[in-house]
Amino acid sequence: MKKVFGKIAFVAVVSALALGITSCKGKESATVGWKKGTPSSTIITEAANAGKVGNWGLGNEYEILALLAKYNLPTTYLSQAFDMDGFDDNTITLASAMTYNELGLVQNSYDGGYKYGDSVGTIDMNDEGVAMMEDNIFTTKEFAEKYPNTVKAFLAASVKGWEAACANPEEAAQICYEYGSSVSQGHQLHMAKEVKKLCETNTKGQTVKDYGAFDMDAMQQTLDIAKKYVKLSDSAAAEKLSKFTLSDIMDASYLADAKVGSFGTPEKSSVKIQLKWLPDAQFMGYYVALAKGYYKDVGLDVTIIPGGGDIAETTAVYTGQVDFGVTWMTNLAVANASGMNLLEVAQVFQRSGLVLVYKYAD
Repeated sequence: MKKVFGKIAFVAVVSALALGITSCKGKESATVGWKKGTPSSTIITEAANAGKVGNWGLGNEYEILALLAKYNLPTTYLSQAFDMDGFDDNTITLASAMTYNELGLVQNSYDGGYKYGDSVGTIDMNDEGVAMMEDNIFTTKEFAEKYPNTVKAFLAASVKGWEAACANPEEAAQICYEYGSSVSQGHQLHMAKEVKKLCETNTKGQTVKDYGAFDMDAMQQTLDIAKKYVKLSDSAAAEKLSKFTLSDIMDASYLADAKVGSFGTPEKSSVKIQLKWLPDAQFMGYYVALAKGYYKDVGLDVTIIPGGGDIAETTAVYTGQVDFGVTWMTNLAVANASGMNLLEVAQVFQRSGLVLVYKYAD
């Protein structure tokens, strides 16, 4: 293409201009982007029509599918790796990112970041009305029924940990780092500050300080989107999921009692919680509760088990390897449809952390 600046090159330029996309200078090379102020509907439509919307899949894609359907676009996307190289080299022009993780790497220089700074914009799933609830606390229904005081004590201490972590994200980031973080201190601090926002702001952008609370409208929206876009190969499981109500997957009574101290001595004092991923500030509330002795204060000896690799938190809890877990609401619903008997007892994140990131044109 460099050798021929004729008709082919001209058509490529005209096509780009027709899409409203212009060349701009990104991290190191020529990139494409949209002018500031371009409506999100325009960006989504143009990127989708160009086949340039990316997502990781593996259960992370449902909000993207709902977003594309909202604008009457084909519900397809490019498979995105767990780095942002595809975004950097323009293979993907509208890339999925979690605010506390990938977006920070795109904007900053820590951990080999891409250093785009404020030259990128985002499209927020909450603003678009397709947000799904993410990190929660869950156990099995059998465990909750057998050890109700243990569940309530664990929730009371965990909520206290989340309150303390959000009140001082700098301290929380350092605590997570010292527990064996796989990322740098700078990354942990960015993560802690962004996770604080997820815990203290709801899907409508309103400030909330009721840590772990159930926003029933947001949870119902999550379940509705899951029913529409989760595809299960087992017909019986698919039928079961289609009939689920929120009462099939959650119980708010344990948290309500925990918050007013309405519980006795834990029936089981030594418990484990399985995280979704490695030790980092995504889970800072549990690490802060452990470091500050909040679990011991309620009579619990808690072990935090990092996730990652082939560890499935729903399976770990269901099989009794651990007592509590952190997962996304949709994962729990799918697990129950497939025969597990899990129960969400607190909703830690009050809004979705998923955004689509794009580059600004000069």
